[in-house]
Amino acid sequence: MHTLEERAHLRVLCVDDNHDLADSEGLLLQIVGFEVRVCYDGATALQIAESFQPCVCLLDLNMPGMDGDELATRLRELSKSRPMVLVALTARGDDASCTRIESAGFDMHLLKPVNPHQLVEVVDRLWATCYCSL
Repeated sequence: MHTLEERAHLRVLCVDDNHDLADSEGLLLQIVGFEVRVCYDGATALQIAESFQPCVCLLDLNMPGMDGDELATRLRELSKSRPMVLVALTARGDDASCTRIESAGFDMHLLKPVNPHQLVEVVDRLWATCYCSL
């Protein structure tokens, strides 16, 4: 596990149309030291990502308007010059969902509801794959 000081340099974007879920994930990650932004739709996520330049994006797959698949594709276009880890959050873990997640370019996925300890552990572990300029 990383220290609070180390975690302060890892930017995380949480995107979910379920406000309570997005807010609670964001708050948890802030409490343990990560720099976090939370939003509730794909269009806002793209706006935030341009200036915030997250290293890790936690994306709900089933959002109205721009779904998580399209958002992942657009975030990849934005991040061509810097690494960004995309994590799909979904309530479905069947083979079709896993294929969809892989095809959309996600690096990994977590099943909802995500255990708070697991969420922190996963984001902390992703530290090794994130080389954002500080």
